[in-house]
Amino acid sequence: MSESLFKSLMWLLALGFAAAFTILCVPPLIENPDILGAAMAGFVNPYASGYAIDAIMCWWVLAFWVIYEAKTTGIKHGWVAVMLGVVPGVATGFAAYLLIRMNQLPVSK
Repeated sequence: MSESLFKSLMWLLALGFAAAFTILCVPPLIENPDILGAAMAGFVNPYASGYAIDAIMCWWVLAFWVIYEAKTTGIKHGWVAVMLGVVPGVATGFAAYLLIRMNQLPVSK
């Protein structure tokens, strides 16, 4: 896969998830602005709880990776990806981090 195709796919996934999140979650949140209730709605049954816990743990993996690479390789602005991992979600934050990282690290071919 070429680098340009990879970057295009990362943008597509990051923006695609952000759009889906906005379409699905923002209207009900405007109607009932209970942020804690909205967050807890991810735990309505055992299956939803499993997905919610997976997303939360993925965010922690992303956060620790960003912190580690900031110290060891000097990657800057990773905090943007960590914040995007909270809202709209890890899919957007992770894709954003890969794009940030690619722009700062030399690519070995």
